[in-house]
Amino acid sequence: MKEVTPDEVVALLMGSTEVSIIDVRESSEVEAGKIPEAMHIPLGELQTRLAELEKTTEYVIICRSGNRSGIATQFLNSLGYNASNMVGGMLEWKGTLSK
Repeated sequence: MKEVTPDEVVALLMGSTEVSIIDVRESSEVEAGKIPEAMHIPLGELQTRLAELEKTTEYVIICRSGNRSGIATQFLNSLGYNASNMVGGMLEWKGTLSK
């Protein structure tokens, strides 16, 4: 499984690489703040919302600590999506947040 650090995600967002972020935390967790560019798809809804994703897009998957996002990353990769897990999750995120 491909992994990226929170600092690498910041660099990706500020750079020329086009990347999409998927936050797989529950709604109550996202209410406390999320990465502004992130799309919220709770882990339990990921399978039913695959039509919203493109296999040609590079995705970074995030959660609170990196465990659920690891599960989501493995699932997406098994279906042919280009996904990386942000290790450490939002616990390690030092960038901006939106509500």
